[in-house]
Amino acid sequence: MTTIKISNARARKPEWSMAEPVDFTMEEGEHIAIIGRNGSGKSMFVDILTGRHPAFPNMVEYGFDEPYNNLKHITFRDTYGGDNDRTYFLQQRWNQMEIDEETPTVGSKLEEAYKMAGEDTPERRALQQHIYELFQLEPLLDKYIILLSSGELRKYKLASSLFTNPKVLIMENPFIGLDAKTRDQLKELMRTLTEEQGLQIILVLAKTDEIPEFITHIIEVREMKVKDKVLREEWLTRAAKEHSIIHSLADTPHPEKKRGPKDSSSTTEVIHFNKVTIRYGARTILKDLDWIVKRGEHWALSGDNGSGKSTLLSLVCADNPQSYACDISLFGHKRGSGESIWDIKRQIGYVSPEMHRSYKQNIPAIQIVASGLKDTVGLYVKPNDVEKAQCRKWLTNFGIGHLAERKFLEMSSGEQRLVLLARAFVKEPNLLILDEPLHGLDDANRRMVKEHVDDYCQDSSKTLIYVTHYQEELPYCIDHSIYLERH
Repeated sequence: MTTIKISNARARKPEWSMAEPVDFTMEEGEHIAIIGRNGSGKSMFVDILTGRHPAFPNMVEYGFDEPYNNLKHITFRDTYGGDNDRTYFLQQRWNQMEIDEETPTVGSKLEEAYKMAGEDTPERRALQQHIYELFQLEPLLDKYIILLSSGELRKYKLASSLFTNPKVLIMENPFIGLDAKTRDQLKELMRTLTEEQGLQIILVLAKTDEIPEFITHIIEVREMKVKDKVLREEWLTRAAKEHSIIHSLADTPHPEKKRGPKDSSSTTEVIHFNKVTIRYGARTILKDLDWIVKRGEHWALSGDNGSGKSTLLSLVCADNPQSYACDISLFGHKRGSGESIWDIKRQIGYVSPEMHRSYKQNIPAIQIVASGLKDTVGLYVKPNDVEKAQCRKWLTNFGIGHLAERKFLEMSSGEQRLVLLARAFVKEPNLLILDEPLHGLDDANRRMVKEHVDDYCQDSSKTLIYVTHYQEELPYCIDHSIYLERH
């Protein structure tokens, strides 16, 4: 039996069209991974598949009723966002003033999603509890949505989408933002659902070394063309023979380079935390944290989802108002001693899932990058010619110079991430903070970004804090590490 069928289809609007007509079938029992480079057309293909971009001569044919309930699609931006994304701002997650009695908790929103998905039955309640247990959601049920980490948000969104017990679930880059244990849990949950519930899964992946074993077929999208569906084993064999991009980032040779002369300007301490504790209500995020980062050091910051990594970085970036109540010094100045947040931000280049989520303005890429020169989310001051040249330089460095005038929301999620990386580097900051910088990037772009980070850190005056859940994604320049335990 055919689950989904598309025959010789083109999107009705030219701006939604692939380079050639799309042919696709998904038979019962198949589980498919859609792979391809950033900007290759994966998401546009999925938009045709789901009917978001209507196609002709025939609409997409589904082998099931009620596509709204039986075909669920989780996108990159959905999993960073929530139900109030139109009013979301970068500092909202750490601002207690935004929390009141009407602020939803994870439990209340999941219960609302459960009730909207269907009739309350013992079988559905058992499925709900099964999902809670596998995702370890019980400790999060009383937590406010806006306080969730990006990984926790992903768990929440996945759980709410599964309550309808859909026939087909499409997920774009489902593993990014998840720690290793949770990635394994998710793979096991998906495998269990395919066996117990008859769920068919389509994964859209940029990171091709994460194709789960339950996937039966692979479809590549190249240069806006949807290639033929092939068996997973056949594709893996072919890819290995062609020295494809599925090999580990760790296999990339590391050229030895000399570091520049040690910079002796200003203070040697960039960050000094003394017994820092952060609490939200009864929940302790950081407890008695001591941490010193000196100029020229390159730190790996790690910990499980919800351990406080992003909260720690919000203190460094002056986005968290609780920093004034803590013993924190940044760039040699104690917080609250008279320096402005702009004095701090001027020295920092930053990219994170929260920043990606907060950029909702559909403005050209070059303006997004230029906002990094002004330390704003959005551009309110027109850049001069020298600043524009600097922006184009970094867009070109990250391989997207040709996208300078492309509007941000019309790019793929991977292209957006490269734009935000260019924004982080554009002012060549003293402190570079990269929180999950390789989210959504294909294998080749991940290697490229790692190389740029290593090159940048050859300057011994530059300090780095780098967050990732993948050991192989760490740049070679890392010389210090800190691991946060979840409280």
